[in-house]
Amino acid sequence: MLVIREEKRVRLLSRNGSDWTKRYPWIAEASLKNRQKHFMIDGEAVILGIDGISDFNALHSRKYDHEVQLYAFDILAMGGDDLRSLPLHMRKANLKQLLARRSDGITVAPFERGEIGPDLFRAACRMGLEGLVSKHRDRPYRGGRQKFWIKVKNRSHPAMEREL
Repeated sequence: MLVIREEKRVRLLSRNGSDWTKRYPWIAEASLKNRQKHFMIDGEAVILGIDGISDFNALHSRKYDHEVQLYAFDILAMGGDDLRSLPLHMRKANLKQLLARRSDGITVAPFERGEIGPDLFRAACRMGLEGLVSKHRDRPYRGGRQKFWIKVKNRSHPAMEREL
């Protein structure tokens, strides 16, 4: 999901371009509370269960749209500057700065540096996570699937059984 803030206007756009601003009001409200008036964040809409783990089925049920928050994992623009050409590690630093005084509704998604190996993947599966995404820290932003990042899915996660 892209979160685009331009002065007093916020838009939440899905991967296929649908406007979900009214569907996820908590994210829109949190965006308007930020001091920065111009930014574009790339992230994932999530509902957290009582265990703190994202609940894929709750998200897709549409019963809890008012509880959906954003796990922000990248920033594409801030303060009128296009940040997409910066390496990922610099964009992550900008994202942390933007959300340092975070309001509820938007959280910087946790990320780890280093190799992603079988132990980390098994731990993610045990936690009930959908999977892991690995990106090269020195690469610029490119939308869509890229050869410079890898998504490894937990095949036992409910998302794998969902019909589109």
